[in-house]
Amino acid sequence: MTAFLIAIQFLTRIPVFVEVDWKGEAMGKSVLYYPLIGLLIGLLLALLFAVIEQQHSMLVAAIVLLGWVLITGGLHLDGLADSADAWAGGLGDQQRTLDIMKDSRSGALAIVVLVVVLLLKFAALVAAVDSNNWLLLIVAPVLGRTAALALLLTTPYVRANGLGSDMAEHLPRTMAYGVLLITLLCLLYVLHWVLVLWLLAACALVFGWLRWLMLKRIDGMTGDTAGAMIEIIEVVTLVVMVIQ
Repeated sequence: MTAFLIAIQFLTRIPVFVEVDWKGEAMGKSVLYYPLIGLLIGLLLALLFAVIEQQHSMLVAAIVLLGWVLITGGLHLDGLADSADAWAGGLGDQQRTLDIMKDSRSGALAIVVLVVVLLLKFAALVAAVDSNNWLLLIVAPVLGRTAALALLLTTPYVRANGLGSDMAEHLPRTMAYGVLLITLLCLLYVLHWVLVLWLLAACALVFGWLRWLMLKRIDGMTGDTAGAMIEIIEVVTLVVMVIQ
């Protein structure tokens, strides 16, 4: 239960009225719950969609997107912005890239990337409302956080004193692969297998590309790059599910 509560506190702004010790083994185990937290976020978004679906499609999409940002507290968007700035300003230097990620200020590229990502999400949500395709509201958060689990499982964490260092060090690897398998089986249960193949292909391609960029630039990952991964995989999932 401690690991589950850590995952909720780390990935969302859903209040948890219990004091939780953020360290050690529980931090590593919390990563196993990332897809489940994605499911929780998706269910909340689907509920919001159901309450307001009779309104104009653009208004529904805007409110659902606002709810999405509020539930997560914009945490992953912040990671995306910091990563964009770091990649642009790091000039290929690892330490400079890491230093820029810790800077709270946002540059022009960060703003551009955020606008593009939010615009793509909004457009996909409008299409989803028009087609009553509420299921993508659940699948996108699940796959985004599954990608974060896969990233922690396969990629070195480069900040020795960061929160992610405990997660990476104590992550139960065998159980993590089991969670990935269970997530895949759940997708096959709720979606047509052809759509699952398209989603896996698109997400795997983007995941591999982003992971390669991380390894090339900073020899691994940080919390910011994990947030960027979540946001981009969510967008990829939304777009694929809309066009299929």
